[in-house]
Parts: sequence; C-alpha cells; structure tokens
Amino acid sequence: MRIAVLADVHGNLPALRAVLGELDRDPVDAIVVLGDVVGGPLVRETLELLAARREPTRWVRGNCEREAVAIYDGAPVSDDSPGRAAAWSAKALDGRWRDDLAAWPISLALDGVCFCHGSPRRDDEIITRATPDDALLEMLANVSEPLVVGGHIHQQMVRSLGGTVTYANAGSVGMPYEGRPAAFWMIVDDGTPELRETSYDLDAAIEELRAAGSPDVDDQLDGSLVDPTDPDWVAAFFEHGAGRGEDPGDPPIAA
Repeated sequence: MRIAVLADVHGNLPALRAVLGELDRDPVDAIVVLGDVVGGPLVRETLELLAARREPTRWVRGNCEREAVAIYDGAPVSDDSPGRAAAWSAKALDGRWRDDLAAWPISLALDGVCFCHGSPRRDDEIITRATPDDALLEMLANVSEPLVVGGHIHQQMVRSLGGTVTYANAGSVGMPYEGRPAAFWMIVDDGTPELRETSYDLDAAIEELRAAGSPDVDDQLDGSLVDPTDPDWVAAFFEHGAGRGEDPGDPPIAA
C-alpha cells in the first residue's frame, strides 16, 4: 500500500495545494493526515480541500485540533500566540467540523504502520532528532507495529531503534523547521518511509496567508518560511522544553 502522510499544515493552503498537486501527478492509495491541520491562517479552506480528495483519507488528532474544539465548546482563550491561533481556528469551524475534529483518534494503525501526531500516547509529546533512544523507546513501548510515523515538531527524520521499531517524522507541510522554505511530507510505500519535499511560490503564498487576517501570522511565517530558524537550535529548544536538555538560548542569527 502506498500512503501519503501530511502533517502540520497549520492552515497553509498554498503549501497544501502544492503537495496535493504532486499527488494528482503521482497517485497514492490513501492519505493519512497527522493533525494540526488547523492553527494557522486558512483553516476552513484547508480542511475542506483535504476532505474533497478522491483518495481514502484518514485523520489523526493534533494538539491544535484539541485546543480549537475546547475553545469552540467554551473554554477560555489564553492571551498568547497558541491561544489566539486556537481561537481563530475555533471561529472557522461549524458544528459538523467541530464534531469531526473531536472524533479524530490520537493514533491509528493502517497497513502495519502506527500513525500519530506527537506520540501514540499523547498528541503533544516531543520527539526530536536529539531525543535519546531510551526515552523514545519508552514512548513507543506499547506499539506493536514496526513503523511509527508522527509529526508535531515540524522536522523530518527516520530513526531505527535497535532493529525492533523505526520512528519517522513526516515533517510539516505548512510550517517547517528545516532551515529552508518548502512543504515537507512523506510517502510510506509498503511500510518503508520516503521523505518528500515540495517547493512552491513562496511570495504568492505569503501574500495569500497574510490576507487571511489571522493573528500572529508573521511570527508563523518568519521562523519557518521567510527567515528560517536553525533546525539544530529548534531541536535543542524542543528537547529543553521536554526536560531533556539545556536551554539553547536565543536562536543563532543567520549569516
């Protein structure tokens, strides 16, 4: 089975269109969407474009979907960038989309692969290129599938752990932390992960995304697409936040 894996679109409709254009030219048997479709400028449009695909499409819940549903249901909005993004996303939902997002599972198994957002046990668990093997094995301890594919930290990777399980990250379609602008995603072909990267018209995309009027859009764009942050610093920052590393300080300034 040939499966396209799309994670962390974050309402970046132009990036998603570019990736789906590749799938139109090179079809797959199914699409798995690994959460955090919302949490960005063009929420409703992004959800509906994915829902209209002809391929069988499976959905996994990300932390941004969980947060948007909570605010839709009346939870208070925190006065920070994640809170404002969740509120913007909740505003874009109707009752049907609210129910759909609330029903997405935290993980699913398809064709012998476990798909999740953060980890199979939590939608916000941090797994980076620098996560120690023993910590990662503990997160995957209850998984029977030989391949686990996640998202959440917006960086692609493939890690083999002792020959028993492989963990792969599909990267981010809409807000990558790879040190260069593009849409990053994955194909899993008969259980083998293949990392993909798709370029698109960045200037036109930025204009379209800014025009949506979402809060903090420039912060979203600057660190990932306009002036990408050093990817090693990003991994160290996430590891520190997970309690597994030292504070990396401020990100380095690009030469």
